[in-house]
Amino acid sequence: MKKSFLLFLFGIAFSFLSFTQQTVVRGSVLDGITGEPIPDVTVTIEGTELTMTTDGKGEFSFTSNVPLGEQVLKIEKVGYETKRYPIVVNEGKTVDIEGMTLDYDPTDKKDLYTISISDDNLNSEDDGLTDNISGLLQASRDVFLSAAAFGFSATFFRPRGLDNANGKVLINGVEMNKQFNGRPQWGNWGGLNDVQRNQEFTMGMSANDYNFGDLAGTNNIVMRASKYRKGGRISYAAANRSYQGRIMGSYSSGLLADGWSYSFLLSRRFGNQGYIDGTLYDANSFFVAIEKKINDKHSINFTSIYAQNRRGRSTAITQEIFDLKGRQYNPFWGELNGEQRNSRIREIKEPIIMLNHFWDISDKVRLNTNIAYQFGEIANTRIDNGGTRLVNVDGESVFLGGARNPNPDYYQNLPSFFLQDPNPTAFDYQQAFIAKEAFVNDGQLDWNNLYEGNATLRAQGGNSLYAIQADVIEDDQITFNTILDADLAENIRLNTALNYRRLNSQNYARVEDLLGGTGYLDVDFFAEEDENISDQVAADLAQSDLRNPNRIVGEGDRYKYNYEIDAEVASAFAQAQFKYNKVDFYLGGNISRTTYQRNGLFENGFFSGGGNNGSFGKGEELKFTNYGVKGGFTYKITGKHLLVANTSMFTKAPGIRNSYSNARQTNATVTGLESEDIQSVDVSYIYRSPIVKARLTGFYSGFKNGSDIGFYFTEDLAGLGVDNGDAFVQEVLTNVERRHIGLEFGIEAQVTPTIKLKGAASVGQYTFQNNPNLYLTSVNFPGQLTFGDGTTNLKNVHVAGGPERAFQLGFEYRDPDFWNIGVTSNFFSNAYIDASNLARSANFTSDFDGNTFNDFDPVLAKELLKQEQFDSYMLVNVIGGKSWKVDDYFIGFFATINNVFDQDYRTGGFEQSRLANFRRIKEDQSGDNGPVFGSRYFFGNGTTYYLNVYVRF
Repeated sequence: MKKSFLLFLFGIAFSFLSFTQQTVVRGSVLDGITGEPIPDVTVTIEGTELTMTTDGKGEFSFTSNVPLGEQVLKIEKVGYETKRYPIVVNEGKTVDIEGMTLDYDPTDKKDLYTISISDDNLNSEDDGLTDNISGLLQASRDVFLSAAAFGFSATFFRPRGLDNANGKVLINGVEMNKQFNGRPQWGNWGGLNDVQRNQEFTMGMSANDYNFGDLAGTNNIVMRASKYRKGGRISYAAANRSYQGRIMGSYSSGLLADGWSYSFLLSRRFGNQGYIDGTLYDANSFFVAIEKKINDKHSINFTSIYAQNRRGRSTAITQEIFDLKGRQYNPFWGELNGEQRNSRIREIKEPIIMLNHFWDISDKVRLNTNIAYQFGEIANTRIDNGGTRLVNVDGESVFLGGARNPNPDYYQNLPSFFLQDPNPTAFDYQQAFIAKEAFVNDGQLDWNNLYEGNATLRAQGGNSLYAIQADVIEDDQITFNTILDADLAENIRLNTALNYRRLNSQNYARVEDLLGGTGYLDVDFFAEEDENISDQVAADLAQSDLRNPNRIVGEGDRYKYNYEIDAEVASAFAQAQFKYNKVDFYLGGNISRTTYQRNGLFENGFFSGGGNNGSFGKGEELKFTNYGVKGGFTYKITGKHLLVANTSMFTKAPGIRNSYSNARQTNATVTGLESEDIQSVDVSYIYRSPIVKARLTGFYSGFKNGSDIGFYFTEDLAGLGVDNGDAFVQEVLTNVERRHIGLEFGIEAQVTPTIKLKGAASVGQYTFQNNPNLYLTSVNFPGQLTFGDGTTNLKNVHVAGGPERAFQLGFEYRDPDFWNIGVTSNFFSNAYIDASNLARSANFTSDFDGNTFNDFDPVLAKELLKQEQFDSYMLVNVIGGKSWKVDDYFIGFFATINNVFDQDYRTGGFEQSRLANFRRIKEDQSGDNGPVFGSRYFFGNGTTYYLNVYVRF
């Protein structure tokens, strides 16, 4: 009995000793102003994988695998300024840091991001803006990526040369990238800033909890009702970049006692024009989320988003136009009845609804199941000047009509057109002067002329000559996925996901406005230009739908083209993460199946019948099986020094856009179409201390079997004979290889409690690595047209897409009295124009008969085809703000001024392919008065501002 009692006492003593020797780091986080506990604050011991969130009392505690010695405790939450606390951990001791504070961050960079990038992305993709990647980076706290998202964004800088089709955007774990082109449609959730502050960003191909990821990273926007803190916010913003005004109001209930929570937002953005003339803005956004916590294991969340956006577009302009009208010029608008009217309107109406189920199966296993439904349309308008009327001549149908291009920047309206001859006459100079004066003094679209032309024909019993056409994509998509997150052991974590998406996409042209006319004859007027065919054959070829010939359409009717695409994507993903004292590593894999099928609803006259070469009914079903593997590690040299590496190899199905050579008219698929092969590796050295944070990364990405399609009008194609080389073509590029290599560096230093210095740099080289295959298709010639060996000489040509080199220096000052100011200086260089593929094929050296030009000069040819490098430039940006606490309200403002010194610069551009052979380009480029078909450029904005005033409660 005595022996048993002694063993009992020994056991108690041993247990007590073990407890007292446990190493613990614990503490609490409070609001720096109110003193209230802050839940859901992320607390991390830097240099380790130890991270957790504070509970409802704002408290946290690390009790396992706590590292010893000097450590840095980082506390962060969206909407608050991140803080770091140096601590010293001794074995068997408890570090207790009660009452750490976080201060509300009044300078909401999410708002700055939205004004500078997201709204610009609402332009159509041929504006060259939608591929900007900065939106993916807005949730990142990485030093370099923060600069890329906010400091470099105005130049359309692409980190690592990647566009946003190389990144994933999720909402509540559901992928939002479009199947059409692989890119997220930012406008689908525009104007919802206040409810998009909870974001989880994973850089590059590193371990991600939700999906396999992509080279540019993955950003998951958490829009659960229970994740929003209780309170509301009302704000008003004024700007001169995209919109002129924005009003927004939001409120969230927080988690109520009965387990319910809700959040809602309303906003409106408006403006007659942004920085570019005539770019109207009219947008309304609505969001609601309702969540029910059923019990400790189950929660169900419903989210609904409707972000309608209607916006006037602009376009790239030539240097001649820039010299005459400046960078704010936009040819798409003109005055009608005393008001601006833009002919190119882009309207987005695609509501999203989703249901999310969260199941904590145990304290180590979590299952998230989601279903989402998105529907609606994206419509882009333009002027249709091909209106005709049907007449009978000697018993045969003949179409009369068609009009000159009404755009004010049409090349025949510019001075260079009249001075293109080597020796202009006095009359030529007179005409050029008249054209210049008319363009400088007006140069806008003449709406009255369009209405008058239609009125004249209406009075004669004819159809509309002009109409407003909308190119419509009407999508209906359902997405289902289930995501498992399991802690298999204390240091092993498993992530798996199953995903399925089904899309029905209807694509058609719609008559938006007859411009005072009575109807529009649905035929292709240009089909009659071939003199070698009979009028009856031409009449059949001209039909948009042979099953309904010569029909008159009215406003709201579909015409010209009408087809649908059925697409399905099923994928499975698995990933294991392993965490140890000195090394963490992960391995992941993905497999997917993608199918596309076109179903023609019109039978086009040029492609009669069905099947793969026809236009009516279902064509070939395209099938792609894809895979991916990735892995990486973090080696913890010390708590301050880390070495991180990631590598991946995967294949990627082409988007719908690049799978069909001319989807509007035929079922024909791209010849030689394959999935793209992608390989990547990046290695980083990371340094973190209480004062300094820095990262240096070297990266490589290789792409093979890429594809691309372009659409344009060109002249003098080789091999088609005299006067037969003009055509509107579809240019198909396959077997494209690219290489992206470079270095990234970011550093910031908290030199005093109030002053932070920061710097960032990116030096890259993004080039084509082979000569891709090129062929053309057109209704103007049969089959596929190739030149020489069927390739285009793109090897070592730079991939266009923003500057390859970018540098930033800046500072921030944050005063204890809650005001702040920051200045950054950003330098950019080595940006290149998008080169013409056709001009670098054998078409360049070939005459109309296919033989080499007898005056071909290789030295001059090399100079003519030299890829243009844009001038370097520097942009200075300023940001500042102030906030006050008045009773239970927080009132504040913040503002930014971009391009303080009004710098002129080019953000991008492309060579026109209208002229694509040696003789024609030489003639056009050698003129003393400038080229008629010179390159077109996108110019950056001058000085712009953004001011936001808010009340938070």
